[in-house]
Amino acid sequence: MPFVFWSEQPGRAQHAGAGQESKPAQHAPATSPSDASPADANVSVHENVAYGAVSGHDLLLDVYEPAEPSVHPRPAVLLIHGGGWTSFDKSTMRNMGKFLARSGFVAFSVDYRLLQGTDNRWPAQLDDVQRAARWVRANAAKYGVDPDHIGAFGHSAGAQLAALLGMEDTRDNSDASLSKYSSRVQAVVDVSGPTDFTTNREPDDEAFLANFFGGDFATHPELWRDASPVFHVAKSDAPFLILHGTQDTDVPIAQAEELYAKLEAAGVPVQLIKLDDVHTFRTPEARARLVFETLQFFQRYLVVGK
Repeated sequence: MPFVFWSEQPGRAQHAGAGQESKPAQHAPATSPSDASPADANVSVHENVAYGAVSGHDLLLDVYEPAEPSVHPRPAVLLIHGGGWTSFDKSTMRNMGKFLARSGFVAFSVDYRLLQGTDNRWPAQLDDVQRAARWVRANAAKYGVDPDHIGAFGHSAGAQLAALLGMEDTRDNSDASLSKYSSRVQAVVDVSGPTDFTTNREPDDEAFLANFFGGDFATHPELWRDASPVFHVAKSDAPFLILHGTQDTDVPIAQAEELYAKLEAAGVPVQLIKLDDVHTFRTPEARARLVFETLQFFQRYLVVGK
């Protein structure tokens, strides 16, 4: 089955490659629980906090933390949105941020540079989320975060970035103010994420990815492999929770199965949950399972004493 990197925004279901035929509109990404809870008074939100700057433009994140102070540092989670590396922003993770804050975590929903024409090609996105992870550690005292217990949650394109945070050390460590901080996270939730760009490609995907990576696969296969989490699997990787829809036609479930098999073979703690749903998890049952399993996983690997 091929990759199809469709935008997931309602009313803007457009292929990640400009000028391609549009697909019927999809629902918003299923990366968060319902807004129905009245407990938002228990959550403190800080929007548009700058965690860095590139070419004079601020890189921003939103912070969701429990309103009640704690005498002990709390575990943190980076939330990384999807959108084919070309669309969406940190606001799509708002509900998940609030949910995690109500559950005792400090959540940081991150914006990163999006591909625009030939601007912001890979690995700009990885550099940004790695910088965000280091910034969280540098500001751990300010937000009451335990710098040794940080996780990453990502959907679709964001899941690919989250996976690499659990596998790779900092690629660009040129910022002296952050150079002593690691960008590695201690737990990863991968929701509907692409894991191997070297297989199952259609012509439209080939053209988009060749632009995204700055070279086609035949000429620069190392670029495509470097962006593929399956080629970074090692015993030292963070524990993984992988959730994927059996009806996903955007990123085939074979991608999740390949990553799971390689992590398991390497001795990395990993769980794969297959849900009877599409790329964005439309059913209430799938979304509820996503939220429940995510919380259980982060509590297991990030909460001290669990």
